[in-house]
Formats: sequence, structure tokens, C-alpha cells
Amino acid sequence: MPLFAFATSLPLLLTALAALFGGVWGWLAVGYMTVLVACLDRLIARTVRNPDPEAGFPAADALLVALGLGHFVVLALALAGVAGATGLDPAERVLAGIAAGLVAGQIAHPVAHELIHRGARGKRRLGRLIYTSLLCGHHASAHLLVHHPHVATSADPVSARRGEGFYRYMTRAWPGAFRAGLRAETRRHGRLGPQHPYALYLGGAAAMISGAALLWGWQGLLALGVIAGYAQVQILQADYVQHYGLQRAMRADGRPEPVGPAHSWNAPHWYSSAMTLNAPRHSDHHVTPQRPYPALQLAPRTMPVLPYSLPVMAALALVPPLWRRVMDRRAARWRESSGEGRRDLAR
Repeated sequence: MPLFAFATSLPLLLTALAALFGGVWGWLAVGYMTVLVACLDRLIARTVRNPDPEAGFPAADALLVALGLGHFVVLALALAGVAGATGLDPAERVLAGIAAGLVAGQIAHPVAHELIHRGARGKRRLGRLIYTSLLCGHHASAHLLVHHPHVATSADPVSARRGEGFYRYMTRAWPGAFRAGLRAETRRHGRLGPQHPYALYLGGAAAMISGAALLWGWQGLLALGVIAGYAQVQILQADYVQHYGLQRAMRADGRPEPVGPAHSWNAPHWYSSAMTLNAPRHSDHHVTPQRPYPALQLAPRTMPVLPYSLPVMAALALVPPLWRRVMDRRAARWRESSGEGRRDLAR
């Protein structure tokens, strides 16, 4: 737990300092989230170790709640800093915005993701509020009600098909997830009303936009759009990378096979895994979604493994020809070796 706490808390602190004071803090915040993490993953080799899968880790949820509350503090400071309210010069405002977007996409997102899987209503609500603050509250519903049951099939909007470039995927996945989540929640709650989760998502987004405009004018709106937009791109990148080209075979009754370790890409890199709360141990999360993040298992021999760390692969996805050169053959080999080639659900 100490590594998780250090790796996730330090960038929040650096980003808050960058928003308040600028100067070297912006460079440190951005450098931590990019260069330092990549170097630690690459230069310090650590053997993959699996904790006891039945361990409880009582401090895990406390860290989630602390980070979740910290997200709102850092986001408010970042909006003020990027909007110019804290006296930063233009370069410092740019750095603060980049740092805030990175923290939102790579730390707040994994925190919210873990929280929406928790049984306690307050923790689930906190996770939904985090996504709502980033103007993508629908992700909470789409993730639980659509992505998990339909992952690696054509019924899941955020499972990327082999050969699909990230930019084409992004324009399909975001509206597809919004609509799929809305349909799923409407089946549960009826028409849009006060009890419908989308009322929270849309109302909360409207409140964020109105608040930014009232407090900081058009510069506040621009700051919110940049930070939330950057975070949303990274959320989409994570789904794209972690499920690219992997598909569940269809059974004789026309239903997909059960979700298994073969249906998510994983990464064994130690520091980026700690910073993203073990999100790169993605196969085990899909097989056992209620397992606490410190207890997630990694078995490279039975789970597809990415050639580089998750943040590096997300950056690689921004160059589709290079991405396909690195990943298409890997995805095809894995499908053949795992039996997924029995039917291509994307066609």
C-alpha cells in the first residue's frame, strides 16, 4: 500500500503547487507523469509478484476516498490556475493544464473506476461524481452495465476492433458508450427523471460548466474544456489499449463465451501500475471485478501482455500506423493461440 499511496499522491500535490505557484512545479508535475514514470518502469526491473488474492487490504478503500476527495481540490485549483486567477504566466498555465489533464486521466480515472465497483453507496456515488466533474459521468453506467457484460464483443462500444485506428475508435466509442449506458439505465429506472443516474451526469456537467463560467468567465470554460477533454481522451485510450483486437468466441447457442483472462491486455510494469492502481492488471479485474486493486493477479503466460507500459502504449495509439505495426500481429497470434479465431465478431 505505501507504494500506491506515494505514486498516486505525489502528482496530485505537484499539480496543486503548479496551479498555485507555477515555476518549476509545473515542469516537475508534467515530468513526473511522463518522463519519470517511463524511466522507472524501464530502468528498474522488478519481478512480477502476485499478492494473496483473498487478502482484504483494509487501507485500499481509504486511499481511494482520500484520492477521490483530493481530485476535487486539485481540479478546482487547476481550473483557477489555468484560467489565470492565480497569476500564472501563459507558459505556466499551459503546464498546469497539461499536468491537471494527466492527473485526471491517469489517477482520478482509476480512482473513480475502483470506486464505482465498490458495494458501499457513498463510494459508488463519489466515483460517479469524479466522472461527472470531468463531463463524462455516463462512463460509470456504461462501464458497469455495458462494458463488463459485453466486453470483447460487438455489443460493447469501447472494445476496439483489430485494425481500427484510435481516432476512428474515439468518434465511435464515446457516443456509443453514452447511448448504451443511457439505454441500460433507462431499463432499470424508467424515463429520465430525478432518480435516473443520467440526471446526475447531465445536471452535474451543467453545474460544472456554469460554475467555471461564473467564477472565471470564458477562460474558466476553456480551462474546464481542456482539462476534461484531455482526461476523456486518456480514458478512451485506456479502453482502446486494454481491449484492442481481442474478441470472445461465440458458442453454439449464439451467446459469447464467458469473459476470461484472454480478453484483456495487461502490462507488468511496476511503477505505472502503482500510479494507476493496478489498472494494467486488467484481465483479473474483468474476471473478478470485486477484487481490491492491490490483490489483482498477473499471469503473463495465460494473459495477453503489452510490449510496453500502459502509458507508453496509450501514446503509441496516437500514431495509428505505428500502433497497428506493433499490435496487429500480436492480437492475431493471441487470437489463434487462444482459440478466439473461431469467429470474428467485428464482421
